Amino acid sequence: MMKAADNVLLSEDGRGVVTVTLNRPDIHNAFDDALIARLTEIFEALAGRAGVRVVVLTGAGKSFSAGGDLGWMHRMAGYSEAENRADAARLAFMLHRLDTLPQPTIARVNGAALAGGFGLVACCDVAIAGEGAVFGLSEVRLGLVPATIAPYVIAAIGARAARRYMLTGERFGAVEALRIGLVHRAVPTTELDAGVAEIVAALALGGPLAVAETKALVLGIGGLATEAVRADTARLIARVRASAEGKDGVSAFLEKRKPKWQGS
Repeated sequence: MMKAADNVLLSEDGRGVVTVTLNRPDIHNAFDDALIARLTEIFEALAGRAGVRVVVLTGAGKSFSAGGDLGWMHRMAGYSEAENRADAARLAFMLHRLDTLPQPTIARVNGAALAGGFGLVACCDVAIAGEGAVFGLSEVRLGLVPATIAPYVIAAIGARAARRYMLTGERFGAVEALRIGLVHRAVPTTELDAGVAEIVAALALGGPLAVAETKALVLGIGGLATEAVRADTARLIARVRASAEGKDGVSAFLEKRKPKWQGS
């Protein structure tokens, strides 16, 4: 049974598979402070629920998630540094909560996964992308920094690929996402649900406790998103977002003009 909860749809089947669907299709499932708070609430609740075997994350409509809602970021640029830092810390914690869910997570990438949306994919244990999916770390083109998502992105694709795509802001497709390790399978869009179902079936063969402990083992050995790292990245994005360049970059995008650093 599907039930709407503001900007997120939740559904659960009889096997304990919970699907979390970002539900802002009119703005490509971009997230703002309200969506971040709702996702944090959902991930916190799922972490403590017995009987949940798998969590699937996807987006309503044509996109997975276009990242941060630029209107929200534009508003935040006018806030104080302390307010900006607190806001960034909430985003960092939401990503951390998704990354550390005890249940295995699957990103069902049905369309564009940009900036923060890219980060959501990187936080999931397994990612299946439709062939029409588009990926990109576009923050620098807005005068911003992909700070809070950086630990998860670098863990997923490695420093070498991150240095290219974080610095250039290029967009790329599902085949390249597969090559660099962001997604585990790239399938025809019509086969996306079947691809997710195969992974769900494979996960169901493992003991729930063993799966949770194995995930914790991997995170414990290779995890980079410590509390100190989350605090540092929150401070960084807050500082850059409130800078003159950050404000101009977001304003330029909203006003459909070139930012000052690109010339007139």
